[in-house]
Amino acid sequence: MTATTPRLRAAAARRIAIAAQGLARPRPGRDVGTRDLLRVLDTVGLVQVDSVNVLARSHYLPFFSRLGPYDTGLLDRLRDRSPRRMVEYWAHEASLMPPSTWPLMEHPRMRRAVDGSWGGMQRVARDHPQLVRTVLAEVESGPPRTARQLEVALEHERAERGADWGWNWSLVKLALEHLFWAGRIASAGRTAQFERRYAPVGRVAPPSLREVWTDRSRWPEPEQAYDELARIATRAMGVASAADVADYFRTRRDQTGPALDRLTRAGELEIVTVEGWRDPGYLYRGARRPRAVDAAALLSPFDSMVWCRPRIERLFDFRYRIEIYTPSAKRVHGYYVLPFLLGDRLVGRVDLKADRGAGVLRVQQLTWEPGRGGASDRTALEAELHDMARWLALAAVAGRPRQDSSTSSQ
Repeated sequence: MTATTPRLRAAAARRIAIAAQGLARPRPGRDVGTRDLLRVLDTVGLVQVDSVNVLARSHYLPFFSRLGPYDTGLLDRLRDRSPRRMVEYWAHEASLMPPSTWPLMEHPRMRRAVDGSWGGMQRVARDHPQLVRTVLAEVESGPPRTARQLEVALEHERAERGADWGWNWSLVKLALEHLFWAGRIASAGRTAQFERRYAPVGRVAPPSLREVWTDRSRWPEPEQAYDELARIATRAMGVASAADVADYFRTRRDQTGPALDRLTRAGELEIVTVEGWRDPGYLYRGARRPRAVDAAALLSPFDSMVWCRPRIERLFDFRYRIEIYTPSAKRVHGYYVLPFLLGDRLVGRVDLKADRGAGVLRVQQLTWEPGRGGASDRTALEAELHDMARWLALAAVAGRPRQDSSTSSQ
């Protein structure tokens, strides 16, 4: 950076980031359709998947935050039915993404299935290669099935469920996850119990990708792949540090840095200094630079607007940590806490639970940021909560939460 490097004020950077994430757009004044859902996915690049269901499955929430109430069955069909317009793969974490992004993950992820995946996947590939081949053959021989169904088919004894049974995967499950990571098999969707259904890639990939998938010589070269992933990430963030860009698709920084340099030389990015940032920012040339944003949204803990905690601390002066795995007595803001975006600030944190038995959306705890929580803030939050309750088919919003100003750095 030099004395002539363009400078962004912190507020301008926030507005650019919010607009880039599609949170400054007016919500549709009509029923949400397929085109709206696909526009959101194209805008953010990928949507993280997580199994926690205290409110709603996490991948449903970013679409609600940007569109308001919609039919989640429509989203499921885009993922589960041919020709699929969304596919699941390990991107940020397990994520939904456009099919066109899938081949870009070969170099950052698929080729590293033996040395860059989780330890259990690496061990099963190294120690049980015949089992991996057997599992692959079984997946290719029948309809889409879950790990449990495939274990039965292979007459494999499922590991006894202990207290941590969700992570106590059998060898078959580990083999499936290795093959999924390696791009040898795919997810054909999820069951109602959120179990992945495994299938051959050729049955899941849309027609436009099938020939590409069978001929990997047609896949992007490493530089092309890293350039495109950096392009998607910077477009989705508007302005970002190199660390932010690497975090978006969890790519290696020694590959992401050169990609940013190439995009900058090509004129697609501009290096800027951002008020309060230690490192340079990369401004996407096509990013909107609004003078004001009229945003109002409750954001999932796994929303791409907030999933990079150092980034939102820089952008919003908002320190946010997920407390799901914190013992209840030590939680500060609650179990499943959604930041509340209003205008260009994160103004509060709301711990929410969908109490389906009672038919209510429970506000278990509400914490406003210092100086926030006045009448206009409360009115805006109430509107979002009632919209969410309606979307979740819950009759009312309930609870008498503690309504404190934030006094903790959590």
